[in-house]
Amino acid sequence: MSPDRASSGPAVGLVALGLVCQEVGAAIAVLLFPHTGPLGMVMLRLLFSAAILLALARPSVRGRTRGQWWAVARLGLALAVMNAFFYLALERLALGVTVTIEVLGPLALSILVARSRTAWLWAGLALAGVLALGGGGWDRLDPVGVLFALGAAVSWAAYIRSQAAVGRLFPAGRGLGLEGLALAMTIGALVSLPFGLLTAGPALLRIDLLALGAAVAILSSTVPYALELMALRRLSESAFGILMSLAPATAALAGWVLLGQHLTWLEILGLGLVVCASAGAVWVSRRREEPVA
Repeated sequence: MSPDRASSGPAVGLVALGLVCQEVGAAIAVLLFPHTGPLGMVMLRLLFSAAILLALARPSVRGRTRGQWWAVARLGLALAVMNAFFYLALERLALGVTVTIEVLGPLALSILVARSRTAWLWAGLALAGVLALGGGGWDRLDPVGVLFALGAAVSWAAYIRSQAAVGRLFPAGRGLGLEGLALAMTIGALVSLPFGLLTAGPALLRIDLLALGAAVAILSSTVPYALELMALRRLSESAFGILMSLAPATAALAGWVLLGQHLTWLEILGLGLVVCASAGAVWVSRRREEPVA
């Protein structure tokens, strides 16, 4: 389905809202690591998300084509791997740093699928902003954590492509438009299940931890992924990939507002660059899709 020029504005709002929810959910998840471990948290997040989406969408498994099953399988695997790498990195790196490295995946994707020199310009501007948001000190980072974050970056790019494919193959009018995502989330939950059971252990018997796990699932998976699926029906993959560069900015602002973490001038400059790049990418996408008079 081609992006709808008239609805690209609301689509940007959907992406931004999803990113805010993800950062709040990530903060809660970090608090649960001592009890569940990163992979246990991934399992809880995907299991609760799958249960919620299955209840909302009630997808049918009959009559699906091979192409549809292949698309949801790819998305489910991407979800499991992306979240595993992200939480494993988050155990060793700060939230803002982890997201900064992770967002390089969507940025690289936006460059690869760009069809104009102007799109490359916005992607390069966003990359400069992401690097500025790092604020220096890259040599002091945990190397294993950086590798996990890079794995999350590659997985995030694969997730965007898989999510776009599911959005094209599953009609928006059925199951709230979430049928494909519900099936993919279920596959992802099943992939994460054995790893989560090994690491979470007795924590799975605590009601308070399960309740927090459900909150993380809603904030970090159910709401953002549903919003992103709707946004990808309205935006090109290139514009969406550059919009993902807002993630480090969202993380930095959340740390400032909620955690009292002050921003340096370099980080403020980075925020401005990624916001300008994201706005420019959407503007270019809309201009390219305008009908020629």
